[in-house]
Amino acid sequence: MTFNPLQEKGTPLDRQLRSWHEIVRRPFNKKDVDCYTRTRQIFMNGIEVEAWNFKHHFARVFDDNDVKAILSQIRRIEDMQQTTVNWLGPEDQTVLETTLGYEQVAVDLTAWLSQNEPDSYVKETFDFGLLEDFDHLYRYSQWAYITHGINPNDILQGQTDVILARPTQNHHNDNALRLRHHYDKATATPQTKVNILTLLSAEQQTHNYYAEHGFMYGNEGLRETYAEIKDVEEEHVSMYESLIDPTETLFEKLLIHEFTEVCNYYTCMEDEPDTRIKSIWEEFLSYELEHLKIAADLLKKYEKREPEEIIGNKIILPSRFKSQKEYVTKVLKKETGKRLGCNMDYSTVDKLPEDWSSYKVQDSVNAEGSPSERVVKLMGTLEGCDIVLADDALKRQEVTLLEKAYQTKSMAPDTVTPEELVNLRKFDLFEELD
Repeated sequence: MTFNPLQEKGTPLDRQLRSWHEIVRRPFNKKDVDCYTRTRQIFMNGIEVEAWNFKHHFARVFDDNDVKAILSQIRRIEDMQQTTVNWLGPEDQTVLETTLGYEQVAVDLTAWLSQNEPDSYVKETFDFGLLEDFDHLYRYSQWAYITHGINPNDILQGQTDVILARPTQNHHNDNALRLRHHYDKATATPQTKVNILTLLSAEQQTHNYYAEHGFMYGNEGLRETYAEIKDVEEEHVSMYESLIDPTETLFEKLLIHEFTEVCNYYTCMEDEPDTRIKSIWEEFLSYELEHLKIAADLLKKYEKREPEEIIGNKIILPSRFKSQKEYVTKVLKKETGKRLGCNMDYSTVDKLPEDWSSYKVQDSVNAEGSPSERVVKLMGTLEGCDIVLADDALKRQEVTLLEKAYQTKSMAPDTVTPEELVNLRKFDLFEELD
């Protein structure tokens, strides 16, 4: 590929301010949007939030007003870009529907990155996290049906399977065990640097979304599920950020952030089937090319270094969204029993020592049970079949009994018949609905 971002001309910074009408665009229609248009919208919001947040951190620890002024100008533009991207989400898309989109991002993005990661240790870490996000998708799919009657494929469009993976109740670890060996900034490829920052940005915003929206349902079990999975996302953020070389200078990190934005807008622009939204990706790519040029100039001025030393001279493709069923199935078969080792490595559940520090964490947080396990028990199986399946997501004909039980939500307790009470107890719903 001949596209060299360092040689491309972007939109001048003084022409990047837009009116509120230009900033807030018409949202997509959730009923006919391509599922990967939705994932790009969710994903690029996370990329912009990370870029904005990093520039605030830079300004707080660097004492040079000239640099801080430049950062403040770029930061404001990127904050406006984030508004445009995030506001593309429609108001009638429920929190759980959006959540399914977030988990589709996590599964299909992580699988793509893993297959395009040259560092075997980083790839193994991506695969480890992949199975956890895959299981989260299954749990939220259960809740989407229970709460809204949503078929997960209304969101996923059959591109991402909905099946059990490594159980969420086993994702809770001593967070110190999540720390990985970081890459060496002098030898790591630009692909590895961009891959890690890309995935970190996506996982960080998933954590933040659950933190900001998980309380918005009244069902206690669902609220606890959001709390539980949010905690796993915190672990993911800790794990992925630990892969980054902490000795990178602020100017190096600024360059990598801008390069990561350029690369992701480029792939979004290339792959987007919606012409209206494609034009947004193209516009913001032009903005980010200018931001990259500014970051490169700052590196040259303050560190007397060439940007090619850090990011090379060609585009990276970190976020190509497409179905990853075959690869995920392969990882699922091979790695469900994998666990974090004690020396920044990996082990298997049968080889863990009795004093493995994550056991204590799991005993504490799961002392009264795991909410994510409770939802599977609550949905149960009928005639030996999971209610959520990989092939056709939901088999409504199999859940008549469950739907009958849920009708009692609107009944006064004294109107529940003995037969309905038996059904409620069979599915462990009575306490939930009382």
